[in-house]
Amino acid sequence: MTESWVNSAERIGADLHVELSGPGGRRAALTGALREAVRSGRLAPGTRLPPYRSLAADLGVARNTVADAYAELVAEGWLTARQGSGTQVAERAEPLRSAVRSPVKMPPRARGARHDLRQGTPDASAFPRAAWAASYRRALQAAPSEAFGPGDPAGRRELREALTEYLARARGVRTEPDRIVICSGFAHALRLLFSRGAPAGPTAGGVLRGPLGVEAYGLGFHRELLAAAGVRTVPLPLDEHGAQVAALGRERAVLLTPAHQFPTGGPLHPERRAAVIDWARAGGTVVLEDDYDGEFRYDRRPVGALQGLDPDRVIHIGSVSKSLSPALRLGWMVLPQRYVEPVLAAKGEQEAWASVLDQLALADFVSCGSYDRHVRRMRQRYRRRRDRLVDALGVHAPHVEVTGISAGLHAVLRLPPGTERSAVQAATWQGIALDGLAAFRHPESPMTAGDGLVVGYATPSEHAYGAALEALCGVLPPE
Repeated sequence: MTESWVNSAERIGADLHVELSGPGGRRAALTGALREAVRSGRLAPGTRLPPYRSLAADLGVARNTVADAYAELVAEGWLTARQGSGTQVAERAEPLRSAVRSPVKMPPRARGARHDLRQGTPDASAFPRAAWAASYRRALQAAPSEAFGPGDPAGRRELREALTEYLARARGVRTEPDRIVICSGFAHALRLLFSRGAPAGPTAGGVLRGPLGVEAYGLGFHRELLAAAGVRTVPLPLDEHGAQVAALGRERAVLLTPAHQFPTGGPLHPERRAAVIDWARAGGTVVLEDDYDGEFRYDRRPVGALQGLDPDRVIHIGSVSKSLSPALRLGWMVLPQRYVEPVLAAKGEQEAWASVLDQLALADFVSCGSYDRHVRRMRQRYRRRRDRLVDALGVHAPHVEVTGISAGLHAVLRLPPGTERSAVQAATWQGIALDGLAAFRHPESPMTAGDGLVVGYATPSEHAYGAALEALCGVLPPE
């Protein structure tokens, strides 16, 4: 017998035809029909399915038959069910279990993962929409007419003044507005500093040039960007005190994450902070300080910026990508005076500028105190999440250690030797997006930090974090 349903009065979204046929009873037929509709693409990711009562009435089956079919498909990963949102097609083209059978290797960052534990992004659901909208309205109303003209490649002065006050107060940065250049984030800053098309001069080939010292573990994307600009990177060994800056030699600059080494998690030891400044002074070189999550320290007050030790030898780079949202594409460089004009020349000739209206909104957001309030709120939230991660591991995987200081938006889980690759693969199969520690190792570095997982505990929304922790604990290797 074949039946169909169409045009339910309660249905939300496009019409859908489902045929109940084949052996195994009504529930098996409905489960198979819905599974095939998702697999074939007739039910697109995010499509909301009819309520149990509506679909049961249309098909002439018991309500429990529909409920059981939905539950089975949720368990398999075809559908998702959330309180208040109904039942929807999961955000993936294939179910979780299909990854095991597929001959195509599923990338670690594949779209549609149920649990996003990747590092580097804040909780998008926590963006302060109301406060940001209020700042945007005030900024738009107060903006002078000239703000809608060509603009200044250095960025709006309102924002540079607000950042001068904030960075001095919160991060110990010593500067003035004329030494700040607004950019679109850290990667944009690197492009401006090392661009081959920058004006010729003592540093022909870019405002800065290599070789550049970098930490042995860091973002591969940054290394690729530098390599594309013709910059050779020299890896520096790491230990529990951060980068071993004594290994620096004839490099023309060094890039560090001194507040919270990425990704291994330690701060740069005070003696090494002083030593790298001495190295820069002695050689006439410069230190690039990536202050990517400097505001988020949980066990004590954040360590001040390295730039405060010598504003003439450190380029301080920050952004709102971790504190607010990467979607804003707003960052800044605090420059020694001698680099300001070369950076502005490179920016004016080659790079798009950040939105003036977003700059004005951020200036208001900082000046009125909303930024401080948001950072404090998120600091409390991320501290609780890190604590929950540590507690969950203590119960379910006590042999897995969380390393690094209590700070930032991610943690490194140390694994038994030889288990990282299988743990990452198991996580992928179970719909968990995360990275192994080896993915961040410089290809020329002789050192290895051992096996581990880099877990971003900030990315999931608040209501999804508990399930993400449970899933993570389920894929960790045994002792």
